[in-house]
Amino acid sequence: MTTPTSEIIGILGGMGPAATADFYAKLVSMTPGRSDQDHLRTVIWSDPTIPDRTDALLGDGPDPTPWLLDGSRVLREAGATVIAIPCNTAHAFVPRIADHVGLPIVHMIGEVARHLTTVTPRIRTAGLLATTGTLRAGLYQEWLDRFGIRLVLPDTGSQDREVMAGIRAVKAGDRDGAAATLERAARRLVEQGVQAVIAGCTEIPLGLPADTVDVPLVDPALVLAQALVRRVRNGATAGEAA
Repeated sequence: MTTPTSEIIGILGGMGPAATADFYAKLVSMTPGRSDQDHLRTVIWSDPTIPDRTDALLGDGPDPTPWLLDGSRVLREAGATVIAIPCNTAHAFVPRIADHVGLPIVHMIGEVARHLTTVTPRIRTAGLLATTGTLRAGLYQEWLDRFGIRLVLPDTGSQDREVMAGIRAVKAGDRDGAAATLERAARRLVEQGVQAVIAGCTEIPLGLPADTVDVPLVDPALVLAQALVRRVRNGATAGEAA
């Protein structure tokens, strides 16, 4: 792979730190190359002080927009030419920052929706495991509706006791403890007939092994990494939020 010298990936991370590290590892693994020089130039801003996105969306915490804007400026000043945000819930705030960043933002959720249209056999119904903030913001509902894909969500009990509990466990470093609760939540969606499960929080793939789910487990961080590699290789702009 020959990387254009003008393109520098800016990763706006820290939401959380483990998910940011995992995303960069996926970006490296998705980049074809035989030497260091074949890989993408990357700037990472990992700011774990960004206020909780779900708390903000539920009215229980401060708006993270100023922190996201500050992080975007750090990346721009460091030379980034495009921004990736490996946090699903943070995409609820992308409309607030997109016009002020001065750089394109590759929209992870939009890329997932497009990815689902390429899967064979065709995905008509997908389940979603995500933070309550992501569900409340309707981020995946909006994008999947555009492509005619029906979205199935966990019931309230499963969302609170299994999905959010599993996400918190991963953030606390307890991936083994997260696995059982996340597996139960995924199984409930599969029992409702979904053809794929979207791991719509970047902590979920860290606690939910894909081989424990009976349908494809879609990892948005991996999809985003693939989209960035395509952008660099092909000069593609699809999926940009700005």
